[in-house]
Amino acid sequence: MTCRMRSDEARQRTKYVVSDFVAANVAWLIVNLARYHALGRHSFDTLGSYLASGEVVLGQVLVPLFWLITYYYAGYYNQTALKSRLVVLKSTIASVFYGSVIIFFAVVINDLPRHYLSYYKLAAILVVVQFTLTYLPRAVTTSIQAGKLHDRRKGYATIILGCGSNASRVQEGLDSMRISMGFDIRGFIDMGDCVPAVDGGRILGRQQDLARIIESLGIDRLILAPERLGAADIASYLSHVYKYNLPTSLAADNEYVVTHNIKMSTIYAYPLVDINKDNMPDGQKNIKQSLDFIASAVTLLLLSPLFAFLAVRVRLDSHGPIFYKQERLGKNGRPFTIYKFRTMYTGSEHDGPRLTANDDGRITPFGKTMRKYRLDELPQFWNVLKGDMSIVGPRPERRYFAEQIMAAAPYYCQVYTVKPGITSWGMVKYGYANDLGQMVERLQFDIIYLDNRSLLVDMKILIYTVKTIITGKGI
Repeated sequence: MTCRMRSDEARQRTKYVVSDFVAANVAWLIVNLARYHALGRHSFDTLGSYLASGEVVLGQVLVPLFWLITYYYAGYYNQTALKSRLVVLKSTIASVFYGSVIIFFAVVINDLPRHYLSYYKLAAILVVVQFTLTYLPRAVTTSIQAGKLHDRRKGYATIILGCGSNASRVQEGLDSMRISMGFDIRGFIDMGDCVPAVDGGRILGRQQDLARIIESLGIDRLILAPERLGAADIASYLSHVYKYNLPTSLAADNEYVVTHNIKMSTIYAYPLVDINKDNMPDGQKNIKQSLDFIASAVTLLLLSPLFAFLAVRVRLDSHGPIFYKQERLGKNGRPFTIYKFRTMYTGSEHDGPRLTANDDGRITPFGKTMRKYRLDELPQFWNVLKGDMSIVGPRPERRYFAEQIMAAAPYYCQVYTVKPGITSWGMVKYGYANDLGQMVERLQFDIIYLDNRSLLVDMKILIYTVKTIITGKGI
């Protein structure tokens, strides 16, 4: 994502956060006024004494913070620059309803009003006031941003990958729309797979020039427009763009639209599919990130005695370092250093990278035990704590093997849309791979995981992982 789009995201997010915080403060003050009248004057002499009471003052601080946390875990502050009014309405209704239920049972229900019907009135006031004061500023902020995009006063620099008839159709379709979707088409890239059907003067370069063009023009978004929309063709295009971490859309034809489940987020739509969008809902992604951090910190703390024991055993088992460090490819294909307890003799790969085989002589005696119960993977909780990895996600590979997998299966690049994990669907359903063919076969499970990512699926994978560890089914 370019600096321009990041700054737009930051500005919009700041507007939403400020308006939400002010709205939550005012809404809770109004609710407190209603609570005072529902309680009756026998509890407090004056309204001022009620509002100045410690409980009310504390609530005036904590409740707005609660709402900001609720909106964050609802995913509202994700992808703010292109947020649609439909999404704003749906998100506000859901988060206000569930947040109000929590506040009512945590705070309001402790009141002792003059009549039980007051509870219903207070609940209604809480929901209506909170929703109204929250939604109206959001709607205005979103409408202003959407208006600038729709009437072309603002747009994000976009290039179309492809220069054939499909690319030409996309460009003409977007330019002819009465209401713009925010794409500022700067030109086309000749990907070398079709006969050019666009104005030659608008072809910015070829596939090998892509990095330079994105950098020099400050490109914010990409549209893929291959002539053929087969899985292999789309994967080939994706393999060239995943590393840039830019919002990427696919120009779909009628057949693709009919045969695929395409989600609509705006009524002003052209048949473009968010091809590199993470299928996990934004709110769940935020929850997953927090759970990763908390679980990793707790695991590293509680298992520190086990870490010390394993470290001593590794040192006594064979000569060499306790930890094995290796470069792996993470999200967006960026390299990072992964940590493991060493399970092989030092110098086991002096002749180049090799996959581990059954009864591999390079594995130390205690290394076999650690690998059987996956104990060698425990230091990767440090990678999770650092933000390089997640607890659940596709396993990261070395560049040497990743390039071979991508050559055999170009769709492998899809795993780079998320953080790699300590455990994965492929690992629990398939296990370790001994050769390239098995690595490609195991990849199918990771692709299925990407299409169905959710906290529930992650929980299932963790249960399978624990079962694998307890039964010693690791290799």
